[in-house]
Amino acid sequence: MPRDKKSPLIQKIAKQAYVTFKGLHNSASGDSKLVSDKQNELISLVTAVRAADLKIAPPKSNARSRAAGLQSPPVTYMHICETEVFSMGVFLLRTGGSIPLHDHPGMNGMLKVLYGKVSIRCFDKVEDNVTVNTVLPHFHPPLTHLQTASVWRSLLHSVGVHTENSGPCLLTPVRDNLHQIDAVDGPAAFLDILAPPYNPDDGRDCHYYKVLQTVTGEETSEKKEQQGDEKEKQEETWLLEIPQPEDFWCGGEPYPGPVVSL
Repeated sequence: MPRDKKSPLIQKIAKQAYVTFKGLHNSASGDSKLVSDKQNELISLVTAVRAADLKIAPPKSNARSRAAGLQSPPVTYMHICETEVFSMGVFLLRTGGSIPLHDHPGMNGMLKVLYGKVSIRCFDKVEDNVTVNTVLPHFHPPLTHLQTASVWRSLLHSVGVHTENSGPCLLTPVRDNLHQIDAVDGPAAFLDILAPPYNPDDGRDCHYYKVLQTVTGEETSEKKEQQGDEKEKQEETWLLEIPQPEDFWCGGEPYPGPVVSL
């Protein structure tokens, strides 16, 4: 795609996301190299984006804002644009805020930190739900019979700490598709691109999970997370699908940056 030097960077990102993910959807009968080139161009654009490009900045800290924060959502979302191909917006996490472990069924995505620091744990599902023939480890605390139907075997694939100087984090339908995002040492914000968008009617609803602990006495993924800022892992982990956690909800706020049109 030719570079458009006059358009705001976020407009260029939106246009490139549209052609990239539209091409990815049709890649079964298309040119894989062309799709890869489009994706690399999108990664290059997303890598360059900064909070100032979207006219956002970290919140100013004072006693009044801290008191108000106790009553405000832990996470808010700024909607930028959405088409049938992709959605794009900004998630803002207040100090101590977290987006619980969740999935993106059949979706691709990119996440780019705009300010602050976030810790991201990524998991891959390795098979469908357990069956009656699946031999489960012993969990602590024990699961009920009904809960065992919502257990998934997965791999803790990566753990990383990311800042505005980090490149974008990528997810695909099979790689890093489940992740948990935690603000570290203060508030944080990141640009979020998902393709196609969540749509429960098309089987793309958001599901939440928690990591199960076994009684084997082995070191758990929760403990191993502390071993490094960014590390590739291939560690078997068991997940339990759960309702949306009661302490998590996402509010909305207006997007102050350049208007995006497609």
